Formats: sequence, structure tokens, C-alpha cells
Amino acid sequence: MEPFTNITGIVAPLEALNVDTDQIIPKQFLKRIERTGYGEFLFNDWRLNDDGSVNPSFEMNEPRYGGASILLTKDNFGCGSSREHAPWALRDFGFTCLIAPSFADIFHNNCFNNGILPVTLPDNQVTELFAQVRATDGFRLGIDLDAQRITLPDGAVISFEIDPNKRRCLLDGLDAIGLTLEHEDKIAQYERGRHTA
Repeated sequence: MEPFTNITGIVAPLEALNVDTDQIIPKQFLKRIERTGYGEFLFNDWRLNDDGSVNPSFEMNEPRYGGASILLTKDNFGCGSSREHAPWALRDFGFTCLIAPSFADIFHNNCFNNGILPVTLPDNQVTELFAQVRATDGFRLGIDLDAQRITLPDGAVISFEIDPNKRRCLLDGLDAIGLTLEHEDKIAQYERGRHTA
């Protein structure tokens, strides 16, 4: 997994509560065995019409949000089934940071395991960010994971909290397997002891 570095990116708004993983990546697209190729199906039922054409009424489809790397959304994002395909689709589409008042627990953990930073902010701050995103074409935020802060275009700073271990794993590019392999010598020593007993 790639280490998470400081990013500055365009913010795309998705003002919807309780967005579940089937809305993020619908079940009919879960047949792939790779982690890649899911981005084109992200929010498929909202982004696209039945004939596959772009749905102009879906806010994220506005040209001003093209190339967005930060998704601003609402409470309980990522609820529903525990499919890891949801963060795969978000990452493949280009999102590396999500901002919301809350995330579903399993989805939240899956984000960290797939190089996505989920930032939890109070509802009033998220509401204010929605207003600013919509008022400014190309609205960008700077995300500094090391300092745990978000920098707005006017220089204002919003601090955020994050579990120290999850923060370290993102900064070092470690998923659960990578974290385990940090103890490879101890694991090998244990295995050698089991064979000689």
C-alpha cells in the first residue's frame, strides 16, 4: 500500500445520509477478482442513467468536480454490507480522503486498509464545508495527516482526531498484512520453535 502523503485536492459533495456500500458499488459489479477497475462503477445508480449516459442531475457529475480527490458527505457513510469493494471503488475513482460526521465501523476500518483517510468532523463544520464547496468553483482543501489538520483556501485550519495506530499505518503505507510483517523475525522465531518442540 502506498503511504498517505499530504494532499491538496478538489472537494466533491455528496449530501446524502446513510449511503450504504451497495450504493457506493452495486452488487452486480462485484465479480472482479482484482482490486482495480471498480472506479467506473462508483455510485453507478446515481452517476449514470439506465442507458449508461451521465446523469446531469447528480451533483458530483458537474464539471467543476472533475478530478476530485476528497469526498464530502454526511452521517453514517459506508453502512450496510461489509464489502471491501466500496473503498476499492472510491480509491480507483480517485478519492484518497473522505470527510463526514460519521462512518460505519467496518467501512471506516476498510478505508485505512486501502489507503483512504476517513476524517470525522462535527456536523456543523461539515455543513459549513458543503456551503463553501458549492459557493466556490474548484474548491480545494489541504489535508495534512501528520499534523492532523485541514487547511481551507483562506488559510483557516480545522484540526481532526485520528487513532494514532491507524494514522501511523497510513503514513507508513501499512495495511493489516504489512503491519504483521513488521514482526516477521518474531514470527519466524516462533515457527522455528514449534518445529523443534
